[in-house]
Amino acid sequence: MNADQREAAQAWLEFGERTPSKPRPASSVVLLKDSSSGLQTFLTYRPGESPLGTVAFPGGTIEAADDDVTDWVGPSPTLWAKSLGTADIGLAKRHVVAAIRELFEETGILLAGADASSLVENITGPEWMRGRESIATQESTFAQLLERYGLALRTDLLKPLNHWTSPDFAHRRFDTRYFAAARPVNQEASLLSSKGVWGRWASAFDILAQRNTPALGDEIGQPDTSGLALGELVVPGVEIILEKIAAARGCIAYLNHKRPINEYQPKLVVGDDGEFNLEVPTAPSSEGAACRER
Repeated sequence: MNADQREAAQAWLEFGERTPSKPRPASSVVLLKDSSSGLQTFLTYRPGESPLGTVAFPGGTIEAADDDVTDWVGPSPTLWAKSLGTADIGLAKRHVVAAIRELFEETGILLAGADASSLVENITGPEWMRGRESIATQESTFAQLLERYGLALRTDLLKPLNHWTSPDFAHRRFDTRYFAAARPVNQEASLLSSKGVWGRWASAFDILAQRNTPALGDEIGQPDTSGLALGELVVPGVEIILEKIAAARGCIAYLNHKRPINEYQPKLVVGDDGEFNLEVPTAPSSEGAACRER
C-alpha cells in the first residue's frame, strides 16, 4: 500500500465508514510475449495516483466516444457480455473497445485489421504516433482513426482475465476488467511521446524475484517510485496476475487457459502493529492464492 492509499485508509477509519465513491469503469490489457527469460509483459509507469497502480499494465477508463466504434470482428458484444459475466451488452462492448484503444494509445499495439483474417502491420512511424497523441488528447476519436484506415477491431485477439474493484476507502475508484493479448508479430511496443515516462517488457519471474527490494522503483526513478518495493507500486490485481504469468508455460498456454471471470475487491485490514494491509481472498484454482499488500 502506497502513501496515498494509507492516507485515504486513515481518513476512512477516523471519520467513520461512509458510502464509497462510485467506481469508474475501466479496462486494462496484459500484453504478452515469449522470451528466453520466460513469459514477459509490458509494464508502464502511471503518474497521478492512478487507481490502476503506479506501475501497471496499459489501461484506462471507458470514454463516451467508445460507443462510436462500430467496425467489429470476432465475438459479438452479446458473447462478450456473457464472457464478462454481465447482462449489460453495451457496457461489455465499451470495456472491449476501451481495452483495445488504451493499448493502442499507451503502447502503439493495435488489435485491428481490414477483416477477420488480417492484422495491421508496421505502425511505428510519426503518422501513427500523431494518431495516438490525437486520441489521447481527445482531439479525435479512436473510431475516426479506425475509419480513416479502414480497420475493424480484432476482438478475437483479446482474452478476458478477471474483474477488480478498487477498495471502498479509495478516493478514486475503478471497476476494472482485465484482458490479455499476445503481441502481434509485426508490431512493436513504444511509449506515447507526450506522456510516456517509463515502460518496458519485463519478465514476470524476474520482477517477482525482486519484489521485496526497491529494484523496480529505483529503475523507474520517479519521486513516487524510488525506494519502494513491488507491493507499494502495484495494486493487488497486478501482483496476482504477475504471479500467474510467472508460473505459465508460455504465451499460448496462458491465453488458452480456461479460467472463471471472478470478481475481486481488496479489503482493508488493520494489523496488530497498526499497519494497514489490503487483503484479497482468492481460490488457488482461480487467479492466485490469498494476497496481502502492505
